[in-house]
Amino acid sequence: MVRTMALVTVIACFLMSTPCLAADTGALAEENAQLRQRVENLERQVQDLQTVVGPTSTAETPGTPAEPDEGKKPFWSTLDVQFYGYIKADASWDSSRVNTGNFVTYVEADGEDDDEFNLTARQTRLGLKINGPNLGNIETKGLIEGDFYGAGGTENKNIFRMRHGYLQLLWPEDDFSILAGQTWDVVSPLYPETLNFTILWAAGNIGYRHPQVRVTKQIQLQDDVQMELAGAISRTISDIEEAGPNRPGEDAGFPTVQGRVALTFPWFGIEPTTAGLSGHYGEEEYDLGGDVESWSINVDILQPVNEWLVLKAEAFMGENLDDYYGGIGQGVRNADATADGPIGSKGGWVAAGMKPCESWRFNAGIGIDDVDSDDLGDSGRTLNRSIFGNAIYAINEHTDVGVELSQWRTDYKNASDEDDVRIQGSFIYKF
Repeated sequence: MVRTMALVTVIACFLMSTPCLAADTGALAEENAQLRQRVENLERQVQDLQTVVGPTSTAETPGTPAEPDEGKKPFWSTLDVQFYGYIKADASWDSSRVNTGNFVTYVEADGEDDDEFNLTARQTRLGLKINGPNLGNIETKGLIEGDFYGAGGTENKNIFRMRHGYLQLLWPEDDFSILAGQTWDVVSPLYPETLNFTILWAAGNIGYRHPQVRVTKQIQLQDDVQMELAGAISRTISDIEEAGPNRPGEDAGFPTVQGRVALTFPWFGIEPTTAGLSGHYGEEEYDLGGDVESWSINVDILQPVNEWLVLKAEAFMGENLDDYYGGIGQGVRNADATADGPIGSKGGWVAAGMKPCESWRFNAGIGIDDVDSDDLGDSGRTLNRSIFGNAIYAINEHTDVGVELSQWRTDYKNASDEDDVRIQGSFIYKF
């Protein structure tokens, strides 16, 4: 009896749902017809767009990846382009007035005890590394990099400037490369790690960035001894823009020549020592003062001592080095069209970099630029010295905070000498 009642109930439910199923089937059929109409309309629209813009794929088999149209370029690049840089905020206090404030190159005359405070993000840096395509055994690379220390603008409306912009051809099998564009000079290639933007420029560290064409060749002398030869022609640039209708550097009619030879060899450290000898020669032509030479002879040494200590040092001597940040920014006598001779200087720096643990690194050093006072008039800068030490803590692999203490002394010819104590804090986010 129970089974009979259950069977009757199931049959009754099925008979009662039949009209509903019939209604749903009719609704689904109507909806499917509408969808088919929409698909047909979309297909016609796609065909119309292809007629206007051309084919989007040369693939002939469904599922085959589309080959790019050779006449079109992606929005970004067909090359391997890596975006990099960092955001850097610097806050500093100086006990005396310095040149230029956001960073220090020397203490201003009559600036002692005139303290100042600066806060800036102008060292924030952006860059693009470009790799490829390779041409057989030739590798091609490029780099573009800049920051916000461009001339002009205001402190909260900074101007972007190019630091580096070059292409490079490399023959790895031959240890040979050619570089064309703007980058670091061949001479004096090392620098200390300072939070102060100018890395001891005008205080013993010379060398800057110039447009150039450079060739570099490595030669394996022995299993553990390597020689590197580098030579370049670079643009001759003078900071004296008002000297006649043409700039003195380009008016000379030929470029500056730079060269360096370096040896890497085992010595006493955990890694090989690298020692280099470099120099440059160029001329500047002044409308009333005639030709003035610019030259330098430099030595550099890099010595990793152990896993946590690295020593660096450079020394230089030369004349008319203002564009290389030598001579405390003084290049020629009578800084106008009547320039009648170069200003000589010599100096150098030594620094230690220490990383005793993963999160902390420390740097300390001293630099001196000693100018030939006989080449200067009254109030010329005769000596500039800096002693610095900093501590940098890595919050993570992208974020650093650091503090730096430095002492600066600038001597003047027949005028009072000036001293400055600088305290700087920096916040850096790398990407």
